[in-house]
Amino acid sequence: MIGASLYFLQEKILFLPTTLAQDYQYDFRYPFEELFLNTAENVSINAIHFKTENPKGVILYFHGNAGDLSRWGIIGEHFVSLNYDVFIMDYRTYGKSKGKLSEQGFYDDAEYCYNYVLQHYSEEDIVIYGRSLGTGVASYLASNHEPKQLILETPYYSILDVAKHRFPIFPVKSLLRYEFPSNEFIRAVRCPITMFHGTDDAVIPYSSAQKLQSVAPNELTTFITIEGAGHNNLISFENYKEGIIDVLK
Repeated sequence: MIGASLYFLQEKILFLPTTLAQDYQYDFRYPFEELFLNTAENVSINAIHFKTENPKGVILYFHGNAGDLSRWGIIGEHFVSLNYDVFIMDYRTYGKSKGKLSEQGFYDDAEYCYNYVLQHYSEEDIVIYGRSLGTGVASYLASNHEPKQLILETPYYSILDVAKHRFPIFPVKSLLRYEFPSNEFIRAVRCPITMFHGTDDAVIPYSSAQKLQSVAPNELTTFITIEGAGHNNLISFENYKEGIIDVLK
């Protein structure tokens, strides 16, 4: 029964969206533009574009598996405070975004957003940032383009690797419909890569991030260990905050 649940309910296990009314009004500390992008037929992606005066560049941010832009926009404001423009999209079924969930859909929508950002910034000013679930999407995107850099917060080797850790007695490889093989994408990345991971992460094992580091281009990759950090509290640790400031300086 548990195995059957893993197969038929895996989207409810992997993705934890919250929805927002289409007329919901965002309220953030920094100036922003709200966008609706029609990335495919019957797909509407809601996004927030924070804009600052004389930005150092733009961060294209792919968020984790829970919540919506009303939460992730607040998190994105941290990077606005570092004098970066920030572009954050909600995945299909999250917040105000609409469309059928699929792994390819994640990639297609990310590509569309990247091309949208390219209309407003030069590629050398684009930083791709992925957090948790979003690290797979960010790695995919960076493998197909040449942004300034790729930043991964609590990344994984692959969703399969995380699932094996969480459900070791089940044949998860044959059950999973989603792969997000960051281990394959990262090999093709040609820009500097910075990974942050906490040693006490109970969601994505620290060991999974270490495996990802092992297959990343060695000369391009910096791995920063946050001792004692869990999955959602890296920003509480000084070496994360100092590391982010350093890579975005």
